[in-house]
Amino acid sequence: MLSRKDDQTHKQSAFSAREKRNIIIYIAGIIIYKFGLEAFNGSIMTLATNRYDQDALKGRTAPHTFERVGLLFGLNQASQCFGSLLISPLIKHWPSRTILSIAIFIFALFTAMLIILDVATGGYIKPKNFNSTNKNDFSYYGHYKADWIIVIFTTSGIAYGTVESTHRVIPRDLVGHDIQKLQRFDALVHIFYATSGAIGAFVTGLILIPNLGNNQSFIITPILFTAAGMIWLFMSSSKTKKSKQKDQVIGNSKKFKSNYLKIIIRKLIAFGQSFYIGGKIIFTSRKYIWLFSCYSLTLYAHRYLEDGIAPQVARRYLDNATWSEIIVGGSNFGELLGAFLILFLSNSIRNPIPWLRLSTLALIIIWYIPYYYPPMNNIKYAWIIAITFMPISFGWSASDITLAAHIQSTMTRLEPMYEDISVLGAVMSFLYSSYIIIYSFANPFLGKYIDSIYKSHGTIRPALIYTVGVQFTLIMLIVVASTFIPSGTFLWNPKIDDQEEDLSEDDENSDALIDNNHPFIKSIKG
Repeated sequence: MLSRKDDQTHKQSAFSAREKRNIIIYIAGIIIYKFGLEAFNGSIMTLATNRYDQDALKGRTAPHTFERVGLLFGLNQASQCFGSLLISPLIKHWPSRTILSIAIFIFALFTAMLIILDVATGGYIKPKNFNSTNKNDFSYYGHYKADWIIVIFTTSGIAYGTVESTHRVIPRDLVGHDIQKLQRFDALVHIFYATSGAIGAFVTGLILIPNLGNNQSFIITPILFTAAGMIWLFMSSSKTKKSKQKDQVIGNSKKFKSNYLKIIIRKLIAFGQSFYIGGKIIFTSRKYIWLFSCYSLTLYAHRYLEDGIAPQVARRYLDNATWSEIIVGGSNFGELLGAFLILFLSNSIRNPIPWLRLSTLALIIIWYIPYYYPPMNNIKYAWIIAITFMPISFGWSASDITLAAHIQSTMTRLEPMYEDISVLGAVMSFLYSSYIIIYSFANPFLGKYIDSIYKSHGTIRPALIYTVGVQFTLIMLIVVASTFIPSGTFLWNPKIDDQEEDLSEDDENSDALIDNNHPFIKSIKG
């Protein structure tokens, strides 16, 4: 029989009818969005890989394929960094659902531009009985410079970053800041997100690209993005009583809209403030500094696994860039299993520390890659590699869900400190932007190194010893060490300081959680 306290906690952590409606709407949009995203990213990855190999063959030069592909995704990530900074000031003035929908509409427009460019320059859908004269024969591609892919993909990253960052802060607006609700909501969303991603990756690699060609295989993306944006407009924000402080924000918002030039200037200042405040919160307290490595570095490792290692192995080991989507699909399926586990264990393990330690240990698996010699042009081995990626992404998914819920819950108490900046938005933007900065610098550099080794050795295996094995081992050591920074975390399932306080109070009482005279609060306010 439940105690009175447990019964009260259970009632507080149960979703209301409005919250259930929001969850259904949000998940419906997420499923559609993620499927379209996998079709777009997977097609662009394989399209760029093929085109730069093709250019090297035509020009009779050494290929710089992975340097250019690394630059492509690095610049895209850099523009995502700017897009992620947009959300913090914006969500103080407009509903998060509106920002999310507008961003995805713009994203849809950019994805359509590359298809239009391809068709306008003579490109067409891959013929059914197409027989290539060699492995780099893609005569159905449009006749435009491959670097135009970089320009369009980079620009689309602004909208992409806004969508992804809003996706990370919107749970609190939909279900409040109760830690159990957030974990269950994040796990539920991640299950459908990973399911759609896995299906999208497999469909893209096995059906869309083989039948349409990777120059036209993402034709479904702008349609799906538009549909997702329209669905998200039907969500409603959580109802909270407006405090005197919030009334002041509304008043400032009206003034904010009165002068267009002031809007531009104020937003630019707010973008800088957002990054600065997020960094200051993270780096001025032992309670938060560990989040930098545990969030940004692990997200970088996961992204490099899918966008770096997968295409490198598919193209140079298996001689088929399209099969990278099979490998990514296996990774996404691992994410799905991790999300399922968190959904069932949200009451038992409420903090991310155990999952972070387990997920980083799983990175050791990647050491087999430099010493693996699969036969070329055999799809069976793409599936084998996909299976080995599953436990790595399984661990990352579990740690990412619990860590995101922890951040969303703990940052709530700091919200009243700023009128024009969302503290949660600032922190998430800083962490997400930090991962992007790391990725945008590391990926082109590592790609250039891999190309140089391929040119001199005829294989990329010697390079992968360092870019895969050594790199992931260093990340593992840094993250594991970081999990011992918060006080009291030497236990297997420790209680972090923030968990010892009650975070399930109503929003109208959230001001009571903040001691404005506390030295840490004063230091952040400057």
